[in-house]
Amino acid sequence: MCLEATTMAASSMKMKKSSSLITKSSTQFLLSAPNSKTGKFELMDYDSLPEFLKHNEFIVSYYRSEWPLKQTILSIFSIHNETLNIWTHLIGFFIFLMLTGYAASVFPTVSNAYPLLQLSTAGNSTNTFYIDRAQQTLMEPSASFSSELVGSVIPRWPFYLYLAGAMFCLLMSSACHLLSCHCYRTSYIMLRLDFAGISGLIVSSFYPLVYYTFTCNPFFRDLYLASITFFGLATVIVSLTQVFDSPQFRPVRAVLFACMAASGVVPIAHKMMTFGHRPEAVLTTGYEAVMGMFYVVGVVVYVARVPERWLPGKFDLAGHSHQLFHVLVVAGAYTQYLGSLVYLGWRENEGC
Repeated sequence: MCLEATTMAASSMKMKKSSSLITKSSTQFLLSAPNSKTGKFELMDYDSLPEFLKHNEFIVSYYRSEWPLKQTILSIFSIHNETLNIWTHLIGFFIFLMLTGYAASVFPTVSNAYPLLQLSTAGNSTNTFYIDRAQQTLMEPSASFSSELVGSVIPRWPFYLYLAGAMFCLLMSSACHLLSCHCYRTSYIMLRLDFAGISGLIVSSFYPLVYYTFTCNPFFRDLYLASITFFGLATVIVSLTQVFDSPQFRPVRAVLFACMAASGVVPIAHKMMTFGHRPEAVLTTGYEAVMGMFYVVGVVVYVARVPERWLPGKFDLAGHSHQLFHVLVVAGAYTQYLGSLVYLGWRENEGC
């Protein structure tokens, strides 16, 4: 009897242990697709990482480290501390891809430039007021038209260049977060592409502002565009240095990109001094102020590494600073898209 009871108890314990192992195995598979022989696919803690993957000590766990390329790519569908970093900008990329297609099919003209904006800013009474004023101003018979531009098509490449810059930035960022864990060489290359994408977004965002504002003043148009393009290329070259992606260099990176973006204050101030009486100038400056706010808050969050600094390990999977930074970048880029529609509608309708 005792032997039978002992056997039954042992069998019950074995079943419970087996059930526990199955549950644990299922959880591990969801998180990391583990390989018990090599450990290559297991998620790791920060302290176990090679130096090239150590960027934020307040993100404590759920790291991928030196996975095979195939498993690295497939990890886009698994759960780790880069999952939301990948998807926030990948979704942003597809949003801008759709915006590009939509703008190409319903492009701003005299008849639809401002209805398109009204649709994009529905519910915002301040924006609607300035949009209505801009539309009335452009439709007035007394509006001054440039004899060279009346009847001609305003170049649209600055608008599409901005959209291309935004999509390149978002796609490179997403790819960087997906692939950088593969090996040091891949990490080095992807980080440089990521930095190039950030520079591309900043530089391309100047083109609608400068080109359409100063269409009738080629000297300042070319001066501002050449300056920001040179600044962007210089930043890309500096980013090729090995120290540029080090954690200690994080504040310097942030300041460099912030200064490049802040240089936009000069053409914006010039615009307001020249066209401050125009509702289009007021509306676009408002969009640029909101865009700047999104980017400034994003940079502060990125440098401060909050909220994970306050509660290390609690935001490893969701809610940490880089994810918030990504969301703010997409919001800022979309705000600039709305402003670009105003610029294009302004020049498409009025010329100089």
